[in-house]
Amino acid sequence: MTMTPCNQRPRRHLALLGALLCALVLGGCASLPDRNPLAQWERSPNQNKRGPVLVVIHYTDQDSVAQSLKTLKTANSKGPVSAHYLIGADGKRYQLVSDERRAWHAGAGYWGTIGDVNSASIGIELDNDGNSPFARAQIDSLILLLGDLCQRHHIPRTAIIGHEDLAPGRKVDPGPLFPWKQLADAGFGHWPRADAPPAPADFDPWLALAALGYPLADRGAAVQSFHHHFRGMEGKTLDAEDLRILHDLTLPLPPAAGEEDGM
Repeated sequence: MTMTPCNQRPRRHLALLGALLCALVLGGCASLPDRNPLAQWERSPNQNKRGPVLVVIHYTDQDSVAQSLKTLKTANSKGPVSAHYLIGADGKRYQLVSDERRAWHAGAGYWGTIGDVNSASIGIELDNDGNSPFARAQIDSLILLLGDLCQRHHIPRTAIIGHEDLAPGRKVDPGPLFPWKQLADAGFGHWPRADAPPAPADFDPWLALAALGYPLADRGAAVQSFHHHFRGMEGKTLDAEDLRILHDLTLPLPPAAGEEDGM
Protein backbone atom coordinates (compact mmCIF):
# COMPACT_ATOMS: atom_id res chain seq x y z
CA MET A 1 0.00 0.00 0.00
CA THR A 2 1.31 3.44 -0.92
CA MET A 3 0.89 6.02 1.78
CA THR A 4 0.14 9.66 0.92
CA PRO A 5 2.45 12.02 2.77
CA CYS A 6 0.66 13.97 5.46
CA ASN A 7 1.49 17.35 3.95
CA GLN A 8 -0.21 16.35 0.65
CA ARG A 9 -3.45 15.09 2.17
CA PRO A 10 -5.08 18.53 2.71
CA ARG A 11 -4.36 19.49 -0.88
CA ARG A 12 -5.86 16.26 -2.16
CA HIS A 13 -8.94 16.71 0.02
CA LEU A 14 -9.38 20.30 -1.19
CA ALA A 15 -9.08 19.18 -4.80
CA LEU A 16 -11.71 16.48 -4.30
CA LEU A 17 -14.00 18.92 -2.51
CA GLY A 18 -13.59 21.46 -5.32
CA ALA A 19 -14.43 18.87 -7.96
CA LEU A 20 -17.53 17.81 -6.00
CA LEU A 21 -18.73 21.40 -5.61
CA CYS A 22 -18.15 22.07 -9.30
CA ALA A 23 -20.19 18.99 -10.24
CA LEU A 24 -23.00 20.07 -7.94
CA VAL A 25 -23.04 23.60 -9.38
CA LEU A 26 -22.99 22.36 -12.96
CA GLY A 27 -25.70 19.84 -12.19
CA GLY A 28 -27.83 22.54 -10.62
CA CYS A 29 -27.43 24.76 -13.66
CA ALA A 30 -28.36 21.92 -15.98
CA SER A 31 -31.74 21.28 -14.36
CA LEU A 32 -33.45 22.39 -11.19
CA PRO A 33 -35.33 19.74 -9.19
CA ASP A 34 -39.05 19.47 -9.85
CA ARG A 35 -39.72 18.96 -6.15
CA ASN A 36 -38.41 20.95 -3.21
CA PRO A 37 -36.65 18.62 -0.72
CA LEU A 38 -37.69 20.93 2.12
CA ALA A 39 -41.35 19.92 1.73
CA GLN A 40 -43.28 16.67 1.47
CA TRP A 41 -44.53 16.09 -2.08
CA GLU A 42 -48.32 15.84 -2.29
CA ARG A 43 -49.17 16.21 -5.95
CA SER A 44 -52.35 18.02 -6.97
CA PRO A 45 -53.78 17.37 -10.45
CA ASN A 46 -55.21 20.93 -10.53
CA GLN A 47 -52.41 22.56 -12.49
CA ASN A 48 -51.05 23.31 -15.92
CA LYS A 49 -47.86 24.58 -17.48
CA ARG A 50 -47.20 28.28 -17.11
CA GLY A 51 -47.34 30.02 -20.46
CA PRO A 52 -47.82 33.30 -22.31
CA VAL A 53 -51.22 35.02 -22.32
CA LEU A 54 -50.34 37.97 -24.55
CA VAL A 55 -48.50 38.75 -27.81
CA VAL A 56 -46.65 42.06 -28.18
CA ILE A 57 -45.75 43.37 -31.64
CA HIS A 58 -42.74 45.62 -32.27
CA TYR A 59 -40.83 47.12 -35.15
CA THR A 60 -37.03 46.96 -35.15
CA ASP A 61 -36.20 50.52 -36.31
CA GLN A 62 -32.98 49.17 -37.80
CA ASP A 63 -31.48 48.86 -41.28
CA SER A 64 -31.68 45.12 -41.94
CA VAL A 65 -32.62 41.70 -40.61
CA ALA A 66 -28.93 40.93 -40.11
CA GLN A 67 -28.47 44.00 -37.93
CA SER A 68 -31.61 43.19 -35.93
CA LEU A 69 -30.55 39.58 -35.38
CA LYS A 70 -27.23 40.81 -34.04
CA THR A 71 -28.93 43.32 -31.72
CA LEU A 72 -31.44 40.74 -30.45
CA LYS A 73 -28.59 38.39 -29.61
CA THR A 74 -26.44 41.04 -27.92
CA ALA A 75 -27.73 44.45 -26.81
CA ASN A 76 -28.91 47.89 -27.83
CA SER A 77 -27.96 51.25 -26.31
CA LYS A 78 -29.90 50.39 -23.13
CA GLY A 79 -28.50 46.90 -22.59
CA PRO A 80 -29.32 43.27 -23.45
CA VAL A 81 -32.51 42.87 -25.49
CA SER A 82 -34.28 39.97 -27.18
CA ALA A 83 -37.57 38.81 -28.65
CA HIS A 84 -39.07 35.43 -29.34
CA TYR A 85 -39.46 36.03 -33.08
CA LEU A 86 -38.24 38.32 -35.84
CA ILE A 87 -40.04 38.52 -39.20
CA GLY A 88 -38.33 39.99 -42.26
CA ALA A 89 -40.02 42.06 -44.93
CA ASP A 90 -39.95 38.96 -47.17
CA GLY A 91 -41.96 37.03 -44.56
CA LYS A 92 -39.10 34.84 -43.34
CA ARG A 93 -39.46 34.06 -39.64
CA TYR A 94 -36.60 33.69 -37.15
CA GLN A 95 -36.97 32.37 -33.59
CA LEU A 96 -34.48 33.60 -31.02
CA VAL A 97 -36.05 32.52 -27.71
CA SER A 98 -38.21 29.50 -26.88
CA ASP A 99 -41.89 30.32 -26.40
CA GLU A 100 -41.71 29.03 -22.83
CA ARG A 101 -38.76 31.26 -21.92
CA ARG A 102 -38.85 34.93 -20.90
CA ALA A 103 -37.48 37.22 -23.61
CA TRP A 104 -36.47 40.81 -22.85
CA HIS A 105 -38.62 42.79 -25.25
CA ALA A 106 -41.30 44.75 -23.39
CA GLY A 107 -39.47 46.67 -20.68
CA ALA A 108 -41.32 48.93 -18.25
CA GLY A 109 -45.07 49.19 -18.64
CA TYR A 110 -48.20 47.14 -18.11
CA TRP A 111 -51.35 46.00 -19.83
CA GLY A 112 -54.46 45.73 -17.69
CA THR A 113 -53.43 43.80 -14.59
CA ILE A 114 -50.27 42.41 -16.20
CA GLY A 115 -47.28 44.21 -14.71
CA ASP A 116 -44.32 42.05 -15.72
CA VAL A 117 -45.23 41.85 -19.41
CA ASN A 118 -42.04 40.00 -20.35
CA SER A 119 -43.08 37.09 -18.13
CA ALA A 120 -46.58 36.89 -19.62
CA SER A 121 -46.02 37.50 -23.30
CA ILE A 122 -44.43 36.51 -26.58
CA GLY A 123 -42.57 39.31 -28.36
CA ILE A 124 -42.53 39.55 -32.16
CA GLU A 125 -40.22 42.01 -33.92
CA LEU A 126 -40.95 43.13 -37.48
CA ASP A 127 -38.11 44.33 -39.70
CA ASN A 128 -39.36 47.87 -40.33
CA ASP A 129 -37.92 51.35 -39.81
CA GLY A 130 -41.16 52.81 -38.43
CA ASN A 131 -41.63 55.18 -41.37
CA SER A 132 -42.38 52.69 -44.14
CA PRO A 133 -45.48 50.61 -44.87
CA PHE A 134 -45.28 47.01 -43.66
CA ALA A 135 -44.77 44.52 -46.50
CA ARG A 136 -47.71 42.28 -47.35
CA ALA A 137 -45.55 39.14 -47.13
CA GLN A 138 -44.47 40.20 -43.66
CA ILE A 139 -48.03 40.71 -42.39
CA ASP A 140 -49.22 37.46 -43.98
CA SER A 141 -46.36 35.68 -42.23
CA LEU A 142 -47.24 37.38 -38.93
CA ILE A 143 -50.89 36.30 -39.21
CA LEU A 144 -49.81 32.71 -39.80
CA LEU A 145 -47.53 32.84 -36.75
CA LEU A 146 -50.25 34.40 -34.58
CA GLY A 147 -52.61 31.57 -35.49
CA ASP A 148 -50.01 29.02 -34.46
CA LEU A 149 -49.15 30.75 -31.18
CA CYS A 150 -52.76 31.30 -30.14
CA GLN A 151 -53.66 27.70 -30.88
CA ARG A 152 -50.67 26.06 -29.21
CA HIS A 153 -50.55 28.29 -26.13
CA HIS A 154 -54.29 28.98 -25.80
CA ILE A 155 -53.66 32.71 -26.06
CA PRO A 156 -56.93 34.63 -26.62
CA ARG A 157 -57.02 35.88 -30.20
CA THR A 158 -57.92 39.31 -28.85
CA ALA A 159 -54.74 39.46 -26.73
CA ILE A 160 -52.55 40.96 -29.46
CA ILE A 161 -51.16 44.43 -28.69
CA GLY A 162 -48.41 46.79 -29.76
CA HIS A 163 -45.39 47.79 -27.70
CA GLU A 164 -46.70 51.36 -27.44
CA ASP A 165 -50.03 50.11 -26.08
CA LEU A 166 -48.36 48.88 -22.90
CA ALA A 167 -45.83 51.72 -22.68
CA PRO A 168 -47.55 54.94 -23.87
CA GLY A 169 -45.17 57.87 -24.20
CA ARG A 170 -42.11 55.62 -23.89
CA LYS A 171 -42.55 53.55 -27.04
CA VAL A 172 -44.20 54.18 -30.42
CA ASP A 173 -43.84 50.82 -32.16
CA PRO A 174 -45.39 49.36 -34.20
CA GLY A 175 -46.74 52.86 -34.90
CA PRO A 176 -49.62 54.38 -36.88
CA LEU A 177 -48.68 52.61 -40.13
CA PHE A 178 -49.18 49.14 -38.72
CA PRO A 179 -52.27 47.46 -40.30
CA TRP A 180 -54.25 46.52 -37.21
CA LYS A 181 -57.46 46.22 -39.21
CA GLN A 182 -55.88 43.59 -41.44
CA LEU A 183 -55.06 41.57 -38.33
CA ALA A 184 -58.59 42.08 -37.04
CA ASP A 185 -60.03 40.92 -40.36
CA ALA A 186 -57.96 37.76 -39.89
CA GLY A 187 -59.41 37.32 -36.39
CA PHE A 188 -56.73 38.87 -34.17
CA GLY A 189 -57.01 41.80 -31.78
CA HIS A 190 -59.91 44.20 -31.21
CA TRP A 191 -61.52 46.35 -33.88
CA PRO A 192 -64.68 48.49 -33.79
CA ARG A 193 -67.67 47.89 -36.03
CA ALA A 194 -67.95 50.38 -38.85
CA ASP A 195 -71.66 50.88 -38.12
CA ALA A 196 -71.36 51.12 -34.34
CA PRO A 197 -73.63 53.85 -32.92
CA PRO A 198 -72.36 56.93 -31.04
CA ALA A 199 -71.48 56.54 -27.38
CA PRO A 200 -74.23 57.47 -24.90
CA ALA A 201 -74.01 60.78 -23.09
CA ASP A 202 -72.93 59.22 -19.79
CA PHE A 203 -70.15 57.10 -21.33
CA ASP A 204 -66.76 57.34 -19.54
CA PRO A 205 -63.93 56.93 -22.09
CA TRP A 206 -61.22 56.73 -19.42
CA LEU A 207 -62.85 53.70 -17.82
CA ALA A 208 -63.08 52.20 -21.30
CA LEU A 209 -59.39 52.80 -22.04
CA ALA A 210 -58.48 51.22 -18.70
CA ALA A 211 -60.81 48.29 -19.40
CA LEU A 212 -59.02 47.64 -22.69
CA GLY A 213 -55.72 47.59 -20.80
CA TYR A 214 -54.15 51.01 -21.41
CA PRO A 215 -52.08 52.52 -18.58
CA LEU A 216 -53.47 55.95 -17.66
CA ALA A 217 -50.60 57.49 -15.71
CA ASP A 218 -50.14 59.81 -18.71
CA ARG A 219 -53.58 60.15 -20.28
CA GLY A 220 -52.39 62.14 -23.27
CA ALA A 221 -49.81 59.46 -24.11
CA ALA A 222 -52.45 56.75 -23.70
CA VAL A 223 -54.72 58.55 -26.17
CA GLN A 224 -51.82 58.90 -28.59
CA SER A 225 -51.18 55.15 -28.47
CA PHE A 226 -54.91 54.48 -28.86
CA HIS A 227 -55.00 56.79 -31.89
CA HIS A 228 -52.02 55.02 -33.49
CA HIS A 229 -53.66 51.63 -32.95
CA PHE A 230 -57.27 52.30 -33.90
CA ARG A 231 -57.21 55.39 -36.11
CA GLY A 232 -53.69 55.55 -37.61
CA MET A 233 -53.32 59.19 -36.60
CA GLU A 234 -51.64 61.52 -34.15
CA GLY A 235 -53.35 63.40 -31.33
CA LYS A 236 -53.59 63.37 -27.55
CA THR A 237 -57.19 64.45 -27.00
CA LEU A 238 -60.36 62.41 -27.34
CA ASP A 239 -63.15 63.29 -29.74
CA ALA A 240 -66.62 61.90 -30.49
CA GLU A 241 -65.25 59.28 -32.88
CA ASP A 242 -62.89 58.02 -30.18
CA LEU A 243 -65.81 57.67 -27.80
CA ARG A 244 -67.82 55.78 -30.42
CA ILE A 245 -64.92 53.39 -30.97
CA LEU A 246 -64.23 52.91 -27.27
CA HIS A 247 -67.88 52.29 -26.50
CA ASP A 248 -68.08 49.62 -29.19
CA LEU A 249 -64.81 47.96 -28.16
CA THR A 250 -65.86 47.65 -24.53
CA LEU A 251 -69.46 46.53 -25.00
CA PRO A 252 -68.88 43.82 -24.01
CA LEU A 253 -65.26 42.78 -23.51
CA PRO A 254 -64.41 39.06 -23.81
CA PRO A 255 -63.34 37.17 -20.65
CA ALA A 256 -59.84 38.03 -19.44
CA ALA A 257 -57.05 35.56 -20.20
CA GLY A 258 -57.20 32.61 -17.81
CA GLU A 259 -60.55 33.69 -16.33
CA GLU A 260 -62.23 30.43 -17.35
CA ASP A 261 -59.59 28.34 -15.54
CA GLY A 262 -60.90 29.20 -12.09
CA MET A 263 -58.52 29.95 -9.26
